[in-house]
Amino acid sequence: MDPPDSNTPAPATGRLRLYLKNGSYQMVFSYTVVGDRVRYRSAERNGAMEEIPLSLVDLPATDKWIHDHDPAARAQQSKSPVLTPELQKEEADRAARTPEVAPDLRLPEEDSVLVLDTFNGTPELVPIPQEGGDLNHETAHNVLKAAINPASSAHRILDIPGLKSDIQLHVPDPMFFVRIGADDSDDAATGGAITVDTHGASGRATPSGGDARSSYVIERLDVRRDARELDSFRIRDLGVKPQPDVIEVNSTTLPGGHWLKLTPTQPLEFGEYALVEVLNEREVNLGVWDFGVHPPAPENVEAIHPEPKKPITLERRRPQ
Repeated sequence: MDPPDSNTPAPATGRLRLYLKNGSYQMVFSYTVVGDRVRYRSAERNGAMEEIPLSLVDLPATDKWIHDHDPAARAQQSKSPVLTPELQKEEADRAARTPEVAPDLRLPEEDSVLVLDTFNGTPELVPIPQEGGDLNHETAHNVLKAAINPASSAHRILDIPGLKSDIQLHVPDPMFFVRIGADDSDDAATGGAITVDTHGASGRATPSGGDARSSYVIERLDVRRDARELDSFRIRDLGVKPQPDVIEVNSTTLPGGHWLKLTPTQPLEFGEYALVEVLNEREVNLGVWDFGVHPPAPENVEAIHPEPKKPITLERRRPQ
């Protein structure tokens, strides 16, 4: 049998009953409450560490049994949970990388930009791919820089093929989530970048997310014949005065610093749009995220649905 894990509590002198709210119980050596989970060392599986949701555990019944039957175990369980700083950081970081943005709906680890939509009354997360220019689609977040003259009038800077986006939202107040921060690899940590040929424009791409210093706007696209046109705008006027077809967003960094939440400052009307990354006061990213707002549209094919936690069914035991 493998030696006990040094990061887990030592077993108590006796076996405890960890009662569940359905009336059953598990025989355990010890248990600790960690956030919304209960970790326990199973007495039935040779001390293996297991965990279940705290919502399924009847702690008052468990504490009563310990109080009535095992003073030594009662003393053991009264101690603070044994969690190393490293384990605490790992738990917090894991939750921050996949935060819950709606009931039973978490941001995934494999996508870079998603939008929270509602279809038939159910919240859904929809991944949005990048469009425009020569993009390396094997990376999560491309940057194709385009300079904008701050004194020039609005002019076309990008054509997106097709009359409408493959992503069609069903609500006027969607919420966008953009992964930020570089990949955890050494290259990313030292500022390494993937270069993309942009035929004249400078370019880079980060494997997992965008620059935390970027800001974003939503622009309504001009639909023409077989394409949707993205026009330039005055970057320096953002936050100062309204501009035609430009919807500004409120930006919030989620706890942990892995995701940026973007909320439009006004409802989005029926039409075609693009989420545009503003790199600095003179440059925007031509790798945009296009979508439409069309309430009668069918459900998006790649929509991520809520996943309620499945109840754990354990065999009911008769009191001994």
